[in-house]
Amino acid sequence: MRKTRGCICLWVTAVILGLASLFLILVFTVFKPKHPVTAVNSITISHLDFSIDITNLRVHLNLSLDAVVAVENPNRVGFKYNNSTAFLRYRGNDVGEIPIPVGEIGAHATRILNLTLTLMADRLLSDSDFFSDVKTGTLRSQIFIRLPGKVRVLFVFYVVAYATCDMEINLITRRVDNQICHYKTKL
Repeated sequence: MRKTRGCICLWVTAVILGLASLFLILVFTVFKPKHPVTAVNSITISHLDFSIDITNLRVHLNLSLDAVVAVENPNRVGFKYNNSTAFLRYRGNDVGEIPIPVGEIGAHATRILNLTLTLMADRLLSDSDFFSDVKTGTLRSQIFIRLPGKVRVLFVFYVVAYATCDMEINLITRRVDNQICHYKTKL
């Protein structure tokens, strides 16, 4: 009788360990968390008011950019992202920003974010390169997006997706030229 109980206990333990091993193998292979993919689909100028006052040596600039950003979740579970911010940068300085509210993207789904970045012109006036760039009619700038979040597969995995787009804003043609985007993810 004692031998039978020992065998049953041993078999039950072996089955439990086998199922636990199988479950862990599935979590770290099939359900392994993947990085969300952030892509900037387009950047356009939605509003541009630009003039130069030669008599007072002043530049008047009011600029808004529309950016369409796609965030793809390649995971088999949902991706929850935190409050974040997209920045418009000129020569490394933040000159515009827009908050990205907290959200969730389902398994194997893509969310489109429509962002409007408004240039804060007062931040440009102290930059000596700004006036020389205005003379050439081209402002070299960058859009920077950082989207931190988490994926929960048995454990919580924290991930961050980045997107940066270098571009030239042509003040004369009122277009965005030479747009080059870079994408980076971090687990």
